Amino acid sequence: MPGWERFAISNLACSLMSEMIANSNLPAIEMRGVTVSSPRDTTVAAASEVDWTVRTGEFWIVAGSQRSGKTALLMLAGGLTSPAKGTYDFLGEPMPIFEEERLAHRLKLGFVFDGGQLFNRMTVAENVALPLRYHEELHPEATASGVRELMKLLELEEFAHHMPSGLARNWQRRAGLARALILKPEVLLVDNPLGGLDARHATWWLNFLEQLCAGHSFMGGQPMTIIVTTDDLPRVAGGLRKPCQFAVMHEARLRVVGDREQLFASRDPWVRELLAGEKPGAEGMI
Repeated sequence: MPGWERFAISNLACSLMSEMIANSNLPAIEMRGVTVSSPRDTTVAAASEVDWTVRTGEFWIVAGSQRSGKTALLMLAGGLTSPAKGTYDFLGEPMPIFEEERLAHRLKLGFVFDGGQLFNRMTVAENVALPLRYHEELHPEATASGVRELMKLLELEEFAHHMPSGLARNWQRRAGLARALILKPEVLLVDNPLGGLDARHATWWLNFLEQLCAGHSFMGGQPMTIIVTTDDLPRVAGGLRKPCQFAVMHEARLRVVGDREQLFASRDPWVRELLAGEKPGAEGMI
C-alpha cells in the first residue's frame, strides 16, 4: 500500500476514534433554564429554571409528592413535550425530535409510563413487538425470538397471549418495560415504577434496573443511563445498592441533592419529609 494511503487511513482512524471519545463524553441529558409546562394546562409551569445534567451511565432518582411535576419533567426529558423556555439536549442533539431523519437518535431513548400505557386491542406479546414492527418494519416472525427472550427475562412468558386489561397492574408495568427495552435504548426513563407494588415486585424492579445500569447481558453488557421518578423515596433509597444520584421536585423547582450520602445528610426540610415517608401537601401539576 502506498505511503499516502496508509497516512490517509491512519488519519481517518484517528478522526473516527476522536469522534467516538467525544461522543462518549457527551451528557445523556442537559437542560439549561428549562420551563416545563403542565400537560393538563400549558399555561401552568410544572417546573421552572431547570438546570440539570445527567451523564451517561448514571442512575438518577427524582422524588417528590404526587402532582409535584415529576411526570411532566420526565415527559419533557422523553421528548414527548417541548420546553416552554430554555434548551434541552439529548446526547448532544436538541430535543424534542420529531423529524424522520433524526428518528434513529430519538430511539436511543426508552420511556416506561406509569401503568404501562399498553394498547388493549393487542396481546402483551404484540405490544412488546410493536416498536420492532413499526420502526424496523419487521414481520412478526422476525420479531418472535427477541420478544420471547425479553418476555422470559421479565417473567412475562405466561402472559404473552393475554390482553393487557386482564393483567394486574404490576405485570402491565413489566410489559411496558419490555416494550421500552425491545429496541435496546441507551437511556431509559421510568415513571413511578414502584407505586402500589408489594415488596416482592418492588425489589424486582430495583434489582433489574440496577442490572441494566451496570450493563445487562440483554444489552450486550452496555451500561444504561436510567432516570426513575418516585413518590416513595424511603423505599427506593433503601432498596438500591449501587451508586446513584438524587433530586427532588418541590415548589416547581428541581433540586439536585447529590449521592446517597448527601441525601441522608441533607438538612433540607422537604428532603427530610420525603425520607421520613410523610405525605407533604401536593403542589404543582403532574
